Amino acid sequence: MAHLNRKAAQRMMQAEGMDALLILSAEGFAHATGAAPGVATMWRREGAVAVLVPADPDQPETVVISDLFAANLRRDSHIRDIRESPIWVEAMTIEAPDLDGDLSVLGDLWDGPRRPVGNRRPETFDPAITYGHLRDALAEKGLRAGRVGVELSAVAANGIDALTAALAPTTLTDGTHVARQLRAMKSPEEIALLRSAVEVAEVGISAVRDAISVGVARSDLAAVWSATVAKAGAGRPMTGQWEYISVGADPWGGDAIAAPGDLVKVDVGCLMRGYTSDSGRTFVVGQPRRLQAEMHAALMTGFRAGFDLLHPGTPLSEVHRATQSAIRGRGLGGYSRGHFGHSLGTGPGSEEWPFISADADTRIESGMVLAFETPIYVTGVGGMIIEDQVEITDNGPVSMNRLTHDLVAC
Repeated sequence: MAHLNRKAAQRMMQAEGMDALLILSAEGFAHATGAAPGVATMWRREGAVAVLVPADPDQPETVVISDLFAANLRRDSHIRDIRESPIWVEAMTIEAPDLDGDLSVLGDLWDGPRRPVGNRRPETFDPAITYGHLRDALAEKGLRAGRVGVELSAVAANGIDALTAALAPTTLTDGTHVARQLRAMKSPEEIALLRSAVEVAEVGISAVRDAISVGVARSDLAAVWSATVAKAGAGRPMTGQWEYISVGADPWGGDAIAAPGDLVKVDVGCLMRGYTSDSGRTFVVGQPRRLQAEMHAALMTGFRAGFDLLHPGTPLSEVHRATQSAIRGRGLGGYSRGHFGHSLGTGPGSEEWPFISADADTRIESGMVLAFETPIYVTGVGGMIIEDQVEITDNGPVSMNRLTHDLVAC
C-alpha cells in the first residue's frame, strides 16, 4: 500500500512553484508506490528507480523500475503507468513449459517485447534508460517545460549533470525537503505498523529486564531480546530487529558480564514491513547508587519538559532547547546533545529526518511519529536512555509505549 498523500503533495508543491516531484531514493520509492524498489537500489545510486509525482493530483504518477521487479510492482501498487529498465539479472517468464522439451522452448523469449534492446544487459543498471522514460512521461503530461523538484539527497554530485541534461529543457530544483516532509507525515497504516513494532519491542524489553542478574553477559541479554521478539512477532509482518544493549560501566564495551550496581541500557527496535520502532529503557543490577539515580532523574526532568511541548505547531528547535535546559538545570550543567529524537520510517537506519535539534527549522505537525529520547553515556558509569515513540495528534503527543520510565532495579 502506498502512503504518499497526493493532496498534501499538491499543497507543498504549489507552495514551492513545482509542477511535479521526482523521487529517486529506495525508501521514497516504497513510500510512494507501496512496493519494493528491488535489488538495483542496493548501491544507493540515482537512476535505479524513479517515481514522478505531478502536482496535479488528477494526473497519474509514473514509475520506472527494473524489469525483474515490475511484476511485483503491478501486483502491489495502485500505480498503473509502469515503465521498465533492464538490470543485470537474466530472467524471463514462460507459460506452461514443456519440461521434457529441449532448449528451443526458450528461443522465442530472447526477442520478446519486454527484453532489452539487442538483448544486452548492463553491468548493474543504466540510469540513461530511466531518464529516457522520465523524459517521455514529462512530455506526455505536458511538463517538459515545467519545474520539477528532485529528491537531490538521492543524487550523487557526479550524477546531477547527467540527470539535468537528460531531462532538459525541464527546470530541475531541489525537492528534497518536500519528499522528506511527505514521508514524515504518516498514514494510518504506517502508524499501525509502527505501533505494532513498539508492542513487540516492549515484550522484548520486558524479557531482557527479567533476565538481568549478576553474572549475565551482554550477549546473553541480546540473545534473549532476539528470541523473544522473534516469537512475539510471529504472525505479524515483522521484517527485522536491532539492539544496542550495553552492560556495565563502559557504554561502548564488548561482551561485559553484569556485576552488582551495573547499569544495563536497552535501546532497541523491531521492523514491520521495513518500518522501525525505537524505544529505550535503563535498568540497574540491584539498587542504584546516588550518582546513577541523580543522572537518571536529570534525564527524566528533560524528558518531561520536552514531551510536554510535542504539540502541532511547536518548532522542533524549541523542544530541543527546553529539553537540554531542563537537564542542565537538574545538575548536568555541561550536558550537550545534538538531537533528542527523530522521525521513523523505512530508511537505511533507525533515524530519519526531521530531527529534534537546536538548528531544526521544522515545526511539529499532526500525523508525525517521533522517537523522543534523553540519553547519556559516561564511561566509568555506563549508558542511560529514556526513549518513547510518540504519535503526534491534533490534541498533542500520545506515547506508543507502556513500560515505566523509571530506573528499574533488577
